[in-house]
Amino acid sequence: MGNKIYKVRKIVRGNVSGEAIVLPGSFSFLGDVDMNTSEIIASENPEKGNFIKNKILVYKDTKGSSGGMVVLMTMAKKGIAPKALVTVKPVDYNLAEGAILTKVPFVCEPDADILNEIKTGDMISINTDEGFITVN
Repeated sequence: MGNKIYKVRKIVRGNVSGEAIVLPGSFSFLGDVDMNTSEIIASENPEKGNFIKNKILVYKDTKGSSGGMVVLMTMAKKGIAPKALVTVKPVDYNLAEGAILTKVPFVCEPDADILNEIKTGDMISINTDEGFITVN
């Protein structure tokens, strides 16, 4: 079987490959992740205890306020930010601003149910030039 390709809406440019960490629900950079370690700390999150550093974070949508942008920027300065962001729902503009400033690629609105098709640990590639995700 070949690679699976999903079309996505491009938000912040950048082409990256890496391991996916898939969160089935909403995610907040302000409260769901430790900005000093990149560990997911939300007790209701099934990926609690995993780290988002250098992972491609795939989740439903962003919850919370503009504080998430500050957390993403803090993590980037410490070298522990995710490699890229993928949301199923439309972009959160506050987080998009943080992704722009930190140069973290960001895509959204895939053309399929990626939360059930991509699994944590899958190797994926994001190509914002062409607007797609490939599961390797």
